[in-house]
Amino acid sequence: MNGWIIFILLVLLMLTGMPISIALGLTVLTFLFFMTDLPAELVSQRLFTGLDQFAIMAIPFFILAGTFLTHGGVARRMIRFATALVGHFHGGLAMAGVFACALFAAVSGSSPATVVAIGTILIPAMEKQGYPRKFGVGSIGTAGALGILIPPSIVMVIYSVSTNTSVGKLFIAGIVPGILLAAILMSITWVIARRHDYPRMPRASLREIWAAFWDAIWGLLLIVVVIGGIYGGVFTPTEAAAVSAVYAFVVAVFVYRDLKLSDVPKVLLTSANMSAMLLYIITNAILFSFLLTSENIPQAMAQWIIDKHLSAWVFLLGVNILLLIAGNFMEPSSIVLLLAPILFPVAMKLGVDPIHFGIVMTINMEVGLIHPPVGLNLYVASGIAKMGLTETTVAFAPWIFVMVLYLLLVTYVPQIATWLPDSIYKTPG
Repeated sequence: MNGWIIFILLVLLMLTGMPISIALGLTVLTFLFFMTDLPAELVSQRLFTGLDQFAIMAIPFFILAGTFLTHGGVARRMIRFATALVGHFHGGLAMAGVFACALFAAVSGSSPATVVAIGTILIPAMEKQGYPRKFGVGSIGTAGALGILIPPSIVMVIYSVSTNTSVGKLFIAGIVPGILLAAILMSITWVIARRHDYPRMPRASLREIWAAFWDAIWGLLLIVVVIGGIYGGVFTPTEAAAVSAVYAFVVAVFVYRDLKLSDVPKVLLTSANMSAMLLYIITNAILFSFLLTSENIPQAMAQWIIDKHLSAWVFLLGVNILLLIAGNFMEPSSIVLLLAPILFPVAMKLGVDPIHFGIVMTINMEVGLIHPPVGLNLYVASGIAKMGLTETTVAFAPWIFVMVLYLLLVTYVPQIATWLPDSIYKTPG
């Protein structure tokens, strides 16, 4: 009964138009003060205990690194390198856009930032070359969702904090699904472009490819620094986040010199605003998770599913449907913080791999970013292309279908997500 009261309170508060973070906090406080005997000191103690996690520190550092790179000309150089490699294929500029999104995703950790950095340059360029505007918006906007699947991913860090799962394993697990999704999107782009005879670019010479690679090398090296450092045991994911922020600052200001020292305070302020917003949501979600746990709601749900003899297959299908519905109303961080503490214990009871479950949740968040009414990539792409929201939604529709099929593939072929981390972190002997 208490579980229903909690969720009814939350829904009623959200229906008032209140931000999800405030609704979570008020739900907890209302229930604790009027319906339980728990002392208020326990709430504050649990709050500070929940925030006192080393992994949480990775979030502001990855946000800062992504902001430096977005303002620092790294995206332009990655686009040049991607174009030199695949520009001569049918739809070469669009394929280069998907490739560049994958590269930039590997240094930014943010999906909207990837769409802004790559889309601002490529969507107008594609239209100028003769591509339909809808095709450019749909392909680049969807590829931008790679920003939360290819490590480093802020959504993965939040999942790790919510479920006490290894961030390092999650980052490694995102590599194969991320590369696979990029390959699928590039393949579909090529098929559509060939069918409609979209423009091709002149084949770049080896000298031009090398020059483009060398120009982008400092941005590309960040991928090696983060993933190689974590895999090599040089530093933890949180330390990798701090290193990436310092590295991005040096590259943007002193190597590429696209960002002036006088602009650094503005970048810091932008990053601080975004970090504060996320950390505030995390704070209230920690309290909400504490309330659910104290009322034994996740445990009761897990027991109910086991009593009904529901298989992991059916459970994962239900999770996907729930998360896709949630994506209509909330942004990814809020969804993970709200639902991961509820769904994770059930998944563990049914024998679902925690790393695989995290990747499934992350891909669901990708789909949520590209469909209305709250998909951030949808609004970002709409603003870049100066298209109405309805027209932009139509442009994204076939790509949403592709993403849902890909979600089902990863959901029911868990080895796509688990093979690499299992190979790297397997116990000797």
